[in-house]
Amino acid sequence: MILNCWIVDDEPLALSLLESYVQKAPFLKLTGKYSNALSAMKHMADEKVDLIFLDIQMPEVNGMEFARLISDSTKIIFTTAFSDYALEGYKVSALDYLLKPFSFADFLTAAKKALTWFEMTDKKPVVETARENLGIFVKSDYKLLHILFDDILYIEGLKDYVKIYLEGNPKPVLSLISLKSLEEDLPRERFMRVHRSYIIQKSKITSINKKRILIGEKQIPMGETYRKSFLSIIGQ
Repeated sequence: MILNCWIVDDEPLALSLLESYVQKAPFLKLTGKYSNALSAMKHMADEKVDLIFLDIQMPEVNGMEFARLISDSTKIIFTTAFSDYALEGYKVSALDYLLKPFSFADFLTAAKKALTWFEMTDKKPVVETARENLGIFVKSDYKLLHILFDDILYIEGLKDYVKIYLEGNPKPVLSLISLKSLEEDLPRERFMRVHRSYIIQKSKITSINKKRILIGEKQIPMGETYRKSFLSIIGQ
């Protein structure tokens, strides 16, 4: 996921520093840089902005006043030299409060907090089917990964996350999505749910032993709910 962000600060050095920080964060895209809140307000209706790094003490309209005019869909991280505003900042639902001077590490921690918030509340599907129907795109580690169906061995569900195990890859791909949502984007002729926590690719089965399915060296449990339909399909 890429977040479109703005910087609003009346200090030229602070603007430049924040711009350099944004450029170092792969999930941030700078789409606006303003030296005062009035200039930023003129563009609010025309542009979609996810996150604003906002100074508080500015002439004419201060950051706190500006924050109260911003839509709830746009999140705020305050950047200020004054700690007195911290409590007031949380009253306008700011995600974080960076006290100047702050390091890139502090900036990145706050920015990642925003990324997590957007990922957890994102209404768009986190899995996209490839046009050629050869694989899927999944969000993992702040980027979209293209995973070929042919490479998938099995998928394990862990609450709101899944682990996708791939052939020739010792580490699974971790993605923030439910197993049920992912199941809907997989071709049924190739993949099958065999347990509340597992989806397998049928062509990758090595053997079946009682209530266990062997894929490579991994023993996958067969849930009672899925046992009958699984054995019926395998029998065919």
